[in-house]
Amino acid sequence: MAQMKFLCDAERCIECNGCVTACKNANETEWGVQRRRVVTLDDGKPSEVSISVACMHCDDAPCMAVCPTDCFYKTDDGIVLHDKDICIGCGYCLYACPFGAPQFPQQGAFGERGKMDKCTFCAGGPAESPEEEFEKYGANRISEGKLPLCAEMCSTKALLAGDAETVSDIFRQRVVYRGHEDGAWSPVDKASHPETSANLTTSSVQQADHLAYDAARKG
Repeated sequence: MAQMKFLCDAERCIECNGCVTACKNANETEWGVQRRRVVTLDDGKPSEVSISVACMHCDDAPCMAVCPTDCFYKTDDGIVLHDKDICIGCGYCLYACPFGAPQFPQQGAFGERGKMDKCTFCAGGPAESPEEEFEKYGANRISEGKLPLCAEMCSTKALLAGDAETVSDIFRQRVVYRGHEDGAWSPVDKASHPETSANLTTSSVQQADHLAYDAARKG
């Protein structure tokens, strides 16, 4: 069974906020709820870097561990979802989450902010009808065989979504071929193996770019 994950390639993110807009449009979240956001570090400096952040659907999710009502659960493909009918809005998950993924539609004391909301990997949530599911949790693109719209709409393919092994392979190849003639940490010695070095910088690059292109469609 595939384990679904997000990965943001900071070297490709251009802070366009297209993923943020796509998420809003796909899920029609309440005012004040920002399931996905772009964070920029060292703004204005040569070391400036941006990354798209949302719920990372952790293997050992801390939000699940601290929830007093056990409203969180994990699907067979590793997506962390929650039941809003059980959520009491206590805020424990917000303090436990290292990514700040849990969102609340209102300000004020916890318990009065409303039901917690977060990224669902466009997998919906527990509901008796598709209409109720969309109203509570937004789009369920996974059931349609599609990836989250944020990844689909990323113009530079910085944001990848899909099976963890496939996403990892794509990112690993990007690292290998990104400006490293010898394949980053590869033990290849181009002096003694010139033909291998040539392959790393030509046909293999094209293969990596092709895989990166496919990632936003097939995961």
